[in-house]
Amino acid sequence: MTTTTFVASGRGWGHGVGMSQYGALGFANEGWTYDQILAHFYTGSALGPAPVARVRVLVAEARPSVTVSSTVPFRVRDLFGKTYPLAAGDVVVGPKLRVTVNGAPTELAGPILFLPGSSPLALDRAYRGQIEVGATAQKLNAVNIVGLEQYLAGVVPREMPSAWPEEALKAQAVAARSYALAHRLGGKGFDLYADVRSQVYGGIRGENARATAAIQATAGEVLLWEGKPIDALFHSTSGGATLDAAEVFGKAVPYLVGVDDPHSALSPVHRWGPTPVAEATIRKGLKLRTPVTALKLARGASGRVATVQAVTATGTTTVSGATLRAAAGLRSTWITTLGWLSLARPGGPAVYGKALTVTGKAQGVKGAVLSQRIDGVWQQLPGLTAKVKLLAPTSFRISAGNVAGPVLKVPVSPLVRLGAVARNVSGSVKPLAAGTAVELQQLSDSGWSTVLEATSDADGRFAAVVPEPGVYRARTAPAQGFAEGLSGQLEVQ
Repeated sequence: MTTTTFVASGRGWGHGVGMSQYGALGFANEGWTYDQILAHFYTGSALGPAPVARVRVLVAEARPSVTVSSTVPFRVRDLFGKTYPLAAGDVVVGPKLRVTVNGAPTELAGPILFLPGSSPLALDRAYRGQIEVGATAQKLNAVNIVGLEQYLAGVVPREMPSAWPEEALKAQAVAARSYALAHRLGGKGFDLYADVRSQVYGGIRGENARATAAIQATAGEVLLWEGKPIDALFHSTSGGATLDAAEVFGKAVPYLVGVDDPHSALSPVHRWGPTPVAEATIRKGLKLRTPVTALKLARGASGRVATVQAVTATGTTTVSGATLRAAAGLRSTWITTLGWLSLARPGGPAVYGKALTVTGKAQGVKGAVLSQRIDGVWQQLPGLTAKVKLLAPTSFRISAGNVAGPVLKVPVSPLVRLGAVARNVSGSVKPLAAGTAVELQQLSDSGWSTVLEATSDADGRFAAVVPEPGVYRARTAPAQGFAEGLSGQLEVQ
């Protein structure tokens, strides 16, 4: 029985392609302007005008109903362009697009468009612009139709701290604007999602004055390649150098090539780790059925992990570095070291009063120690292998410095003995208290079944007379923190 924790250290946070936000911070601190920052991270791109001024953002998806509200009177327009006045307050819309107009429920041809009065509309949160509601298969989608710059005001503060220098915020605004237009969706009735499938959009609640000023200062500007907005990818921290898109996504992009990022060290995760990851977490993330015994890393030209071989008892599975990163919850694929800590004990039940050998192993991790939890406190044991007499349920742990490795919980069964003279059986249970119920079980073709029950005395002893010859055993149910107890099999003549 073995339990393992992998231990990873690395550099950077994110996919590593395009603009490093901490890099932008460092260059802004040095006096670079936003266009210089963008030119550094998006090689060969050029600033130009945005081709659109308005976007459609999906803010509610596949709901049975939506509630659109306003603090002042507002209006709704049906598919044919007819507009109806609405009183201030909430309007609940169901799949039939029925709206109360002048006191009467009115079914409108959809999609329907809510138009704000002198205050913004709200759907879960306040949004600038208009809100369109449409029904598909008895479910409702709501789309915020909003100016591009107003959309960005709800995006940029969620992507970069608004206290950062103005030129860094401007660079982020242009990158976010370019990314949004490059990722507009077709054929869906909306352009962008309001979550990480596009960019996280917080509506008015997400706005910040400094970020809005940076957006306004760069209004309408995007990065272009051959006249089209570029896929202006960005990430938190490169670790010292950004990546070619080809290494991450398998396809070269002329403006997404790796560049030096000397200011990555400003980030608290320029270097990270050691980070423990339970083997079970990786197994679940990679959808493997048997425990992972080893991870073999293959690196790309940048030193990041390109592919990983996950070794199990039933075979080897090869996945991308990005897949491992997601499965393990790591900050990046720039994994500089990967080791492991493991604990093992023999299979089968651990029995009261018997000795148990626990073996710890460490690879690629320095300073590993083995500890046992005694009276609620972890106490270090000598060496990484320990032979311990078990008197109560306990736990063992292997750790290294601040890295807590795997914990091996050891349930302990009572020591149950059983003997017989003819059909008179007797035995003992240790260490359970007087009054412990002891089941006498008989083996038949269908398995074990309880035929009678005895009770232990103050010395843990019990006795009974079995009804017929056969094969018997004694059993105690889990109690007082101990696991199920079983005696050996006994043949009664």
